[in-house]
Amino acid sequence: MTVHFIGAGPGDPDLITVRGLRLIQNCQVCLYAGSLVPEQIVAAAPEGARVIDTAPMTLDEIVAEIQSAHENGQDVARVHSGDPSIYGATAEQMRRLEALGIGYDVTPGVPAFAAAAAALKTELTIPEVAQTVIVTRTAMQSSAMPNNENLDTLGKSGATLAIHLSIRNLREVERQLTPHYGADCPVIVAYRVGWPDEAFIHGTLSTIAEKVRAAKITRTALIFVGHALKPGQDFRDSALYDADHVHVLRPKKKAKG
Repeated sequence: MTVHFIGAGPGDPDLITVRGLRLIQNCQVCLYAGSLVPEQIVAAAPEGARVIDTAPMTLDEIVAEIQSAHENGQDVARVHSGDPSIYGATAEQMRRLEALGIGYDVTPGVPAFAAAAAALKTELTIPEVAQTVIVTRTAMQSSAMPNNENLDTLGKSGATLAIHLSIRNLREVERQLTPHYGADCPVIVAYRVGWPDEAFIHGTLSTIAEKVRAAKITRTALIFVGHALKPGQDFRDSALYDADHVHVLRPKKKAKG
């Protein structure tokens, strides 16, 4: 018996991996985060499977369901949104399974920031503008942020920021990042990425809070901040395909004699 932690992607049922879908199709027990995982994905579970929405459940209740499946020799598809490695609360579940001697594996999924960038048709790493992407959040009613992971510290890097779980904290985002990025730095709020009502709000650090307030968005949104988001900007081509850039797969051409 194995518990399969599966990343289902941010919302679009087509964005789940082939491996993840096949695991769901073959597990007699399917536990999924119903507030973020579309029902079309878990509808692929086999006929007669026990399919449970874990959104209203506690950790103890979830583990009890897994223990029951373990006793019955049934594999479990534990389906999370996005990728299980990012804000998936999987570490605490894995810790419980290890203590119980229950085997598990992990199938990655498309993270929301990657799906949002694809929908926006943008690259988050622009040559000589930003070559680093930082995935982070802010502390509100959830667990505290570790030392040196506040936005003021991270903002000193100038990296492209993908800020999760913080849409109600935009004024604090503006306050901490404006000294590092400038008030006119581009900001994009990605709402319900991959869902039918997906939406993107474009602004700057000085304007985005009012725009989001007017749109009445209060949850399920991701905040991008960074100069790589500026549309139509001039930047150098990367060295990857530069004709003068020699590397092992494109050695220097011999001069014709």
